Amino acid sequence: MSKTVFPASARLLHWAMAALILSMLFLGVSMVTSLSGWHDPAILLHKSFGILVLLLAAVRLLNRLRFTAPPLPADLSPLQGFAAKASHWLLYAAMFAVPLSGWAMQSAAGTPVRPFGLFTLPPLTAPDLACYGWLREAHFLMTWGLFALLLVHIGAALHHGWVRRDGVLRSMLRGD
Repeated sequence: MSKTVFPASARLLHWAMAALILSMLFLGVSMVTSLSGWHDPAILLHKSFGILVLLLAAVRLLNRLRFTAPPLPADLSPLQGFAAKASHWLLYAAMFAVPLSGWAMQSAAGTPVRPFGLFTLPPLTAPDLACYGWLREAHFLMTWGLFALLLVHIGAALHHGWVRRDGVLRSMLRGD
């Protein structure tokens, strides 16, 4: 019999990272549009959460490599199956690229990254204003790319759950 749900570890990591990444996206947008008194604490929290996303992405990838995902519905076209698998791997890539670009951007600015004030991470690059500008733009564009991927992912999940009713959404919502 084929497994029809993701393991509990995958579901927990998925939903924890979903909440964290969505929080990060909204926090990031609010940071760049406001200079209020909470701006500096928001930046520190954003950096800390970014490193947490990076660590959880590594744990999640290792966890994902340990199990076989439930099969996609048999009636999906080959193109839809390819798109589903490719979009998942693009999400994984973005979960690494966005926080790494933020860390590198801070390094190029000469600003230390201190997750939750506990320790200082080593810089990924030497301070360089031109590099900082390039990395800031790259971080911005990759973040919007991640946001677009998330919207497609959420839309596909809702389509599977509410329109197709084929068990794909259910496989990430609950256990056996």
